[in-house]
Amino acid sequence: MNSPSCKRCLLRELDGEYFKSIYRYIASLPGEQRSSSDEYARRLKICRACGDLHNGMCAQCGCFAEVRAAKRRLACPMGRWGQEE
Repeated sequence: MNSPSCKRCLLRELDGEYFKSIYRYIASLPGEQRSSSDEYARRLKICRACGDLHNGMCAQCGCFAEVRAAKRRLACPMGRWGQEE
């Protein structure tokens, strides 16, 4: 990524080309493994408000927030997503 450091930014806001490859990965996940679009948006909204989000990555677990939010069975490492779908 060639973008400056950005606290509380998602990857899609930092590097469009890199996010496109991540999005392709998310789109390739089998439907039963993906969060619903509403749940995905809810999770990312929570991530955006979290001080542990840096340059699209969670400082607690090292994952890309968009990928973790997309996987139905994954949870926020800090328990901030609360009730899962």
